[in-house]
Amino acid sequence: MKFDMSTILLVEDDPTLAETLRYNFEREGYTVISATDGVQGLERARRDQPDLVVLDIMLPRLDGFSVCRILRQESEVPILMLTARQDEVDRIAGLELGADDYVSKPFSLGELLARVRAIMRRTDRGPLGNREILDAGALRVDTGSRRAWRDGGELNLSQKEFDLLTCLIRNRGMALSRDVLLERVWGYDFLGDSRTVDVHIRWLREKVEPDPGRPVYIQTVRGVGYRFETPVPQN
Repeated sequence: MKFDMSTILLVEDDPTLAETLRYNFEREGYTVISATDGVQGLERARRDQPDLVVLDIMLPRLDGFSVCRILRQESEVPILMLTARQDEVDRIAGLELGADDYVSKPFSLGELLARVRAIMRRTDRGPLGNREILDAGALRVDTGSRRAWRDGGELNLSQKEFDLLTCLIRNRGMALSRDVLLERVWGYDFLGDSRTVDVHIRWLREKVEPDPGRPVYIQTVRGVGYRFETPVPQN
């Protein structure tokens, strides 16, 4: 399946790799715009509003971590980070900053393209006929417009936070393991670990819970994962 209208911003300073990736992305049907340093990448992301940012970490002028942090403060655009470093700390740092996925060099083009397709599938809103309204206590989710509210006030959720909340509400009352949440929200081809889920649950609680330190919606199930509950109204 090709997403012919989707635009990828490729921020990569290695000209050989950049040209290879551009060629393969365009063969898949994507429109590709590019930048060779972090400052230029940030400017292009702001100006061109791409559907996905493929972002190297080791960049001139402004590193990929900084670009990711700034973009995540300004936008919900999906970010896939690339790095030549194998340190797990770097991968966790990127995910903590809000990256959607992380690929270590060297990587196969097949794997990278599969990850790009998975991100595009998860962020594609689909036809209006698939619209679904989910109500849970003070929370309301509209899957068609990808908007959510608490007590009538709209929540500023990232793509992953929205998908995670939707998955939890649809399975309310059920204990979902971290592995199940990884598969359903991040996709079967995502190679992250359970800490990715924990990080996003923490962020989601900050936005949906009246008191994130004492959650009433997203309950921790020890040794398993998480369960969504609709709190009983207090008389």
